[in-house]
Amino acid sequence: MTRLHRPLSARARILGAILAVACIGLALVGGVTFLVQRERVLTEVDSRLREQVDRLTTVAAGAEPQTDAGEPTTASEDLDISEFTTVSDFLYSTVARLSPARNEGAVAVIDGKTRYRPATLSGFDISGDQQFIDRVVAETAGGETVVGTAVTERGSLRYIAIPVSMPGDPQKGVYVRAVDLGAELSPVTAAIATYSAAAVVMLVTIGFVGWFVAGRLLSPIRRLREAADAVTLDDLSPRLPARGDDDISDLTRTMNSMLDRLEGSVDVQRQLLDDVRHELKTPITIVRGHLELMDPRDARDVAVTREIGMAELDRMTRLVDDIDLLATVEGDAYAMTDVDLGALTARIGELVAVIPGHTWTVVGVADGQILGDSDRLLQAWLQLAENAAKYSPAGSEIELGSAVTDAAAFLWVADHGPGIPPALRHRIFRRFDRAQGTRAVGGSGLGLAIVDAIAKGHGGTCTVTETPGGGATFTVRIPLSAAEVPAPVRAGDVVLQRDATG
Repeated sequence: MTRLHRPLSARARILGAILAVACIGLALVGGVTFLVQRERVLTEVDSRLREQVDRLTTVAAGAEPQTDAGEPTTASEDLDISEFTTVSDFLYSTVARLSPARNEGAVAVIDGKTRYRPATLSGFDISGDQQFIDRVVAETAGGETVVGTAVTERGSLRYIAIPVSMPGDPQKGVYVRAVDLGAELSPVTAAIATYSAAAVVMLVTIGFVGWFVAGRLLSPIRRLREAADAVTLDDLSPRLPARGDDDISDLTRTMNSMLDRLEGSVDVQRQLLDDVRHELKTPITIVRGHLELMDPRDARDVAVTREIGMAELDRMTRLVDDIDLLATVEGDAYAMTDVDLGALTARIGELVAVIPGHTWTVVGVADGQILGDSDRLLQAWLQLAENAAKYSPAGSEIELGSAVTDAAAFLWVADHGPGIPPALRHRIFRRFDRAQGTRAVGGSGLGLAIVDAIAKGHGGTCTVTETPGGGATFTVRIPLSAAEVPAPVRAGDVVLQRDATG
């Protein structure tokens, strides 16, 4: 059976990344510091070795002493070898005069054997390390001074070996001076140990603080996950508490805004489904009732039932067409171009002239241009005209026109029908809603919702006022400033806004 391992949380990953970077940074700083301090100590040790033995004179004529790094040492004549007759006397005097300091040792070797060592106790004794003595004797067999490092039982030693010989004396001598590197580097090692302990404490502190800081920063995301788990189609109310003024808080507010829009959209869709179900239920009930009561042997009853069924099916077809049209104007991308108001007004005058039963009059023609979709504007204007024709008495006059100001353009239709009471005006732009709540006049109840969606798509509004002398005047206002024109909005959002203000 395969076990599913729970992945590391974002909190743990962030903290791990912070600790990894901090650990690498502290290690680099500590390592570089240790290497620099170690090199400084080694340089001081080499300088001290050369300074203390500079007074020795070698008999390697013309030969400068060489270090293991290829760097030459110097020789002076503070100790004049010419004052001595034997190598033994010279080395004895040298060991006696050059007393080793702390962490230092010295020895004089003649013919490969230890002969003299300092009598002081300030340094350490290297005369008993025959293996080390044999090494320096072999290295100086060529007559050159050698500076090197040797690992002995005592530890690492930095040493300088100077060969000594004199004419007429067959003895071969070597003066050796050594420094205990472990003891010299102990302050550096102690400092690095202290630094390491402090670095560990720092990492623990960073981890402790980082754990809580990361948890606090990620808490909105955790609450977002919890809210997302709690959101269902039946309950879209969960929201995130917005605290602070940082990027995470902005994300919280953005998610709340998205949830608000989602809830509004779902509510609108539910309302639309309820309205469509209600609108379709009536014609279905009528057709079904007549079919159940129809006498198939009575030709007249069959004809009447058929006529009623066809009429109801036509009404259902118009309803579906209007729903499709509303969805189109809500989601369609508007082709914004410069629209000539005078030409648009002349065109609507030509179209409404063929609508029978009324006298149509164009009472105002604007002179100017606006930014908009001429086809959609014409569609909305024509819908207002058809709506006025439905609700106005036969033979009555209907006026329409356009006007423009510095801020906006206006397209209106004024009828002389029964008008709309102020208390009901907020309802007429809802889907499937009518001011008087009656279906005496045919239609789907979507006409004004379509007009409102087109107006909103142009960044404008559609309003209704009372016509002087009685009736209703519908006006579409389109702002002239391009900055005021947003992307097309959905009629569902308009419904929500009107419901809120209603």
